[in-house]
Amino acid sequence: MMALRSRIKYFIAVMVTIILGLSSRKLSDLPEFISNNAGDMLWASMVYFGFRFWCIHRKLSWAVGCSVAFSFAIEFSQLYQAEWIVGLRNTVIGGLVLGKGFLTVDLVRYVFGIAIAYGLDAYWLRRKWKR
Repeated sequence: MMALRSRIKYFIAVMVTIILGLSSRKLSDLPEFISNNAGDMLWASMVYFGFRFWCIHRKLSWAVGCSVAFSFAIEFSQLYQAEWIVGLRNTVIGGLVLGKGFLTVDLVRYVFGIAIAYGLDAYWLRRKWKR
């Protein structure tokens, strides 16, 4: 029962993060710094929460490592420009998942996004044990 509650928590975290990430690119009221950086940070946070959802019994540090490795792999895959993958990236879902072009600064954004998600997760975990 506890694992189900945790999975629901992570599922909600994934959904909220997706909504915030998509909104960060569309809302013109946000400061430029936030609209330029939040989407990539939230994408990496979503990856972290996704790893926690699927592998609930693993350590938080495992999810951090997998999230960084996965995010970096996706970013470095953008250096590969074969016609078939460029076509895939030009679709809405392909662009959101695979990105469009390699940017070194995205690697930094991913690390910050994962660190924030880890911090939120660790806070939730500590809070759970205090009850």
